[in-house]
This record gives sequence, structure tokens and C-alpha cells, in this order.
Amino acid sequence: MIVFRDKIFGQNHPFTMKAIILDQQTQDKIAYTSFDLPPLESHQVKVSVKAAALNHRDEWSRKGMYPNLKDGVVLGSDGAGEVVEIGSDVASKWLGQKVIINPALNWGNDQRVQSKEFKILGMPDHGTFAEYVQVPADRLFHKPDHLSWEEAAALPLGGLTAFRAVSYQAEVKKGDRVLVTGFGGGVAQFAAQFALSLEAEVYVSSGDAAKRDKALQLGMKGVYNYKDKNWVNEALEEVGGFDVIIDSAMGDTLTGLIKVCKPGGKIVFFGATLGNPPSVEARKIFWNQIKLMGTTMGSDQDFEGMLAHVNQHKIKPLIDQVFSLENALEAFDRMKEGKQLGKIILKP
Repeated sequence: MIVFRDKIFGQNHPFTMKAIILDQQTQDKIAYTSFDLPPLESHQVKVSVKAAALNHRDEWSRKGMYPNLKDGVVLGSDGAGEVVEIGSDVASKWLGQKVIINPALNWGNDQRVQSKEFKILGMPDHGTFAEYVQVPADRLFHKPDHLSWEEAAALPLGGLTAFRAVSYQAEVKKGDRVLVTGFGGGVAQFAAQFALSLEAEVYVSSGDAAKRDKALQLGMKGVYNYKDKNWVNEALEEVGGFDVIIDSAMGDTLTGLIKVCKPGGKIVFFGATLGNPPSVEARKIFWNQIKLMGTTMGSDQDFEGMLAHVNQHKIKPLIDQVFSLENALEAFDRMKEGKQLGKIILKP
């Protein structure tokens, strides 16, 4: 449990709530504390948070590995809740609505790439690990009826990132053979589910046997243990090569991915948790006409498309565990250890 602290961050304002803030001066680097909300601006709404979800960027912020970190900022990008107050310029229809929040801010008008002003809720702007969050009204979308509060909170960042990777960048279609690496993480989970719903043949990799078993239960056609040195040869024998590979690790795994990518295929990556590749087989990439593509988060268009797809196919996020806001440290530590299968949820 995070020790309650009396340190108050924020502006002087009578509305005080409980929140998880970054505090790099403490041993845990985060603190469960009282927080004074600033006055609501005319274009904003106040949402009573019913559930929020962890992402790796929250743990990276805690580790000091994210740019432009600032103590006192409420962490958390994902959230779902009910609108309890609206600014003077906001349509009254939003009051009382059950919503999820698009955490992508200032994407811009170019669908191909985010603007220089792009940022993500939860750092540097105050996020969702709190009893309330204040966001621009244009970040609101109606909560899908088939999702619980916990499932809805799990969707925004991971779902948006995965949907853009699968649909916009990779252009996955029926019959494609798709490999999603690192199954168990939030984005990988969504990428596999979205590819399945598009009637692709989906395979996943994971170093955890329980996660591989779960993938098979969800309808994946095959699974691979990336810790097994023979997994590349095994995949080539069974599949012959993948049309699309969705990855977030990079590092020295890229060589293997290039080998199992079909000529004319695509490798789309949204992270580099293992760092930069030590070497790149450039000849194999150009000779096989392989497209190596980066992607991150998504535009408002992507978010709307993702929600429509989730509603149409009644996709439900996998939930790992639910923690109280007060016990957020346990949730952060679970993410740090990589034990989760699906999303880790916080509830005020």
C-alpha cells in the first residue's frame, strides 16, 4: 500500500480528491495523496472515474524513463466514467453520460502522422488515476454498452494503438497470416483480437506457457515460445511465412521476424522494449520487398474506427486484475514484473 501523504499538488481550489501522482522524491516514485482540482475550463468536462487502466508508459514514468517528467502530475491515460460537470462551452447533452476518454491529445489533421503538439493524457497533463479527471469535451466517446466499466477503461490507449497498427498500417484482411508477438500485453492482446475479427489467421508468440494456452482458447491458430531458439524454423515449417507481423520488442528479435516475414509482407512495430536492433539484414528486407513500419497511438479517425469495430464485433478486453486506487503500488509492481495477461485495472 502506498503511504498516504499530505503533500498537495495543483492549484488552490476547494474541490479536493484522491489521486496517484508522480513523486520521484519518494522510494516508490508514486504517491497516493490528496489533490486539488483546478477550476474547470469552458471547453472541459469533469468525469467521475469509475475505472482506469495501467499502461507501460505509467511504469516508465515511475522509472524515470519517460521524457519531460514532472512531479505532482496525476498519472494514467486510460479511463471510463460518468460526466458530472461541464464547461460553459460544452453541449449539455454530455452531462450524466457514461463515457470513455480518448487519451490522444492534439494529433492534428494529418492521418499519416501526429503533429509536433501531440501528447498523451497522464503526462504531462493530469490523467485518470484519480477520483475525477478533467478533459476537453472532444475527448469523450460513449461507453460501449456491452463493456463493463473495467473493460471500457482497458480499451482506449491499447485499443487505439492496436487498431491503427492492424487496420491502417498493416491493412490486415481476411485470410492474411498474422503474427502478434508478446501476447499478454494490452496492445498485443487487442491486435490479436482485431486481426481475428477481420478473419485473419492469427498466430502469437509468448515466453509464458499460460499465455500461450489462453491464446489458443481465444481462437489463435498457433502459438510460439520466443524463448525457444527453434521457434523461427518451427514457424517457417508450419506457416511458410507471415503476411503481417505486429511487434513491440525489436532489439535482436528483428532478425527472426525478418526471416518469418513473407516476401511482400509487413512488419509493424509500436515499441522497442528490447532497444534498437544490434544489426539489420538490409539485403533480405529490400530483396523480399518487406515493409518495416513504425506506428504509435492513433488519430481521432482511428479512435472512432476502433470504437465502431469494437461495437460491431462485440470485442471485450481481457482483464488481468483489479486493484483499488489506494493499492496502486501493487498494480504497478505487477506490471513491472510482466505477470499480467490482459489489462491491469485501478478503481477509485
